[in-house]
Amino acid sequence: MLKAFYPKRIADSAYSINYKKLYEEGYRGIIFDIDNTLVEHGADADKRAVELIDMLKKLGFKICLISNNKEERVARFNKKINVKYIFSAGKPARKNFIKAMHLLGTMVNNTVFVGDQLFTDVFGANRVGMLTYFVKPIGPEIEIQIKLKRKLERVVLHFYRKYIKRAGGY
Repeated sequence: MLKAFYPKRIADSAYSINYKKLYEEGYRGIIFDIDNTLVEHGADADKRAVELIDMLKKLGFKICLISNNKEERVARFNKKINVKYIFSAGKPARKNFIKAMHLLGTMVNNTVFVGDQLFTDVFGANRVGMLTYFVKPIGPEIEIQIKLKRKLERVVLHFYRKYIKRAGGY
């Protein structure tokens, strides 16, 4: 049962993923969560986020943001990077992960999802069948429900690491 929450891959941050290798592996679309994945919760796109998205576009990736936040927050973040986005996504529901791939013109076998929460981000993308990256959250948790989820995530990650160790790594 816990395997539904296991990411396919883990990285320290969205900024440490080897995107060139992903492109060489045949991936063409990347769907990102925003808060605590690309920037601290509620922050606008910073220089690092803008540079990452620019580099990904130059590599040939199509990018979409998917967030449970309201449109004002997602549009504000997107102002400097200008990519497709979905707000009020209702993650972990499958619907908007599928919609994001449709917007990108990609399919499940060439789309990557990058997010910082197992129970919404990774679980939702896993339900669709795409490659999932779980990244460490960037900033401190300010919402109580997220703090509680993080405690549960530690339990899932404990079993995930045991599972990976038995399987011989990624």
